[in-house]
Amino acid sequence: MSNASQSHEIKVPVLPESVSDAVVISWYKQAGDFIERDDPIVDIETDKVVLEVPSPVSGVLKEIIEPDGSTVIGQQLLGVIIESDESSADTAIQVQQSNESESTPVDGQVNDHPVISPAAKKMMMENNVSASQVVGSGKDGRVLKEDVLKLVESGSKKVITSKPETSIINSDISSSSPLPANDFREDRRVPMTRLRARIAQRLLDAQQNAAILTTFNEVNMQPVMDLRKRYKDLFEKTHDIKLGFMSFFVKATVEALKQFPEVNASIDGNDIVYHSYFDIGVAVSSPRGLVVPVLKNAEFLSMAGIEQAIKTLAIKARDNQLSLDEITGGSFSITNGGVFGSLLSTPILNPPQSAILGMHKIQERPVVENGEIVIRPVMYLALSYDHRIIDGREAVQFLVTIKNFIEDPSRLLLEI
Repeated sequence: MSNASQSHEIKVPVLPESVSDAVVISWYKQAGDFIERDDPIVDIETDKVVLEVPSPVSGVLKEIIEPDGSTVIGQQLLGVIIESDESSADTAIQVQQSNESESTPVDGQVNDHPVISPAAKKMMMENNVSASQVVGSGKDGRVLKEDVLKLVESGSKKVITSKPETSIINSDISSSSPLPANDFREDRRVPMTRLRARIAQRLLDAQQNAAILTTFNEVNMQPVMDLRKRYKDLFEKTHDIKLGFMSFFVKATVEALKQFPEVNASIDGNDIVYHSYFDIGVAVSSPRGLVVPVLKNAEFLSMAGIEQAIKTLAIKARDNQLSLDEITGGSFSITNGGVFGSLLSTPILNPPQSAILGMHKIQERPVVENGEIVIRPVMYLALSYDHRIIDGREAVQFLVTIKNFIEDPSRLLLEI
C-alpha cells in the first residue's frame, strides 16, 4: 500500500490516573482538509489543561469521529487521517467525494466555520461576538484571543442579542412604565468549563475533608524593596529577567519548609507522607481560570531560575500550553491576591497539600520602630493549613520564619 492510501488513527493522548476523561473543544481542520505532520489538529480539555493533539503524518483528514463537545477517554479514537504529501491533491478530492457521498448537507449549507482558540471562544461569549465578525490572524485563519480583543477595543463589533420567541409581559405594568418598550431581562446560561468544574469540586472537597485554619502576620517589605531597587538593573542585565518579589517568597518558603517538615507533608489515609523535595505551586490566572503550575525541586533553583520558571509557566498558562506534568504534584502552594488589589484573604488548600501561603497588596502603613512612628510598606501574609497534621504552634512559627527571611533577605543567602 502506498503512502497516499495509508490511514492513520488520531487518538486521545494517554491521560494520567488523576484525569478520568476529557472533552473535545475544537478541531483545527474539517474533513477533506490537508494538514502537515506535527501540526495541531484538535484541542481537548481535561480538568487541568488544554492539550493540543498533533497530526501523526502529513495528509488529509478523512473523518472526524468525535466532534466538538464529545467526552473522551485516554487512547480513544478521535479521527482518521490519510497520509499523503501536499502535492497529492487527488487524495483530498477523493476524501471530499467520499465524505459527501456519506452525508448530504442540509439546505445546501456548507460547513465553513473558522477554528477558534479556547481563549478566544471565552472572550467572544463574554462580549457577545459572533464568529462571522472576527477575522482570524492565526495559522489557517484561526481566531486568536488577540483578534477578539482587537475587535472589541476598536468598538466596531455589533452586539448580537437573542430575544426570546415569546415574551411574558406583566399586564399590571402600564404604558407609562419608565422601562424602555424593548427592554428585556435575560439570563445567559453557559456550561462550566472542565477546569472551572474541577476547581469548584476541589475547593468543596478541601472545605469538607480538611480541618482548615488560617493564621496571619504582617511583613515589612522595605528591606526587600531596597535590595530589589539596588540590584534590579544589574540583575536584569545579568540574567535577562526582571527581579520580582515572588522569588524572595519562594526562597523564604523553601527554607521555612526545611525547618518545619510537617508543613511540607500530606495525609494519605491513616499515614502522614513527608516529602523530601520542595515542589512549590504558584497560582496564576489564565483565560480558563486559576491554575497552579509547579516549580519542581525549587530548592535547587536560583533567584533568576525561579523568576524565569515563573515567567515561562505564566506565559504557558496564558496561552493554554501548560502540560499535565507542569501542573501535577506540588507539596506546597503560594497565591498572590495582591496583584488584584486584595488586602487580606484566607486562601483555600490545594489538596492533597496541607498548607498554602497567601500574599497580599503592599500598602504603606504607620508602624512603631524604636518608639517612633514611621511609614513602612507592609504586606499581610496568610497561612491556611490543615489542623489535622499541622499544629497551631508550627503554623505560626512557620509564618514567622518567612516573615524574618523577608525582613532580612541576607539570611536567605546564609540559610540561617
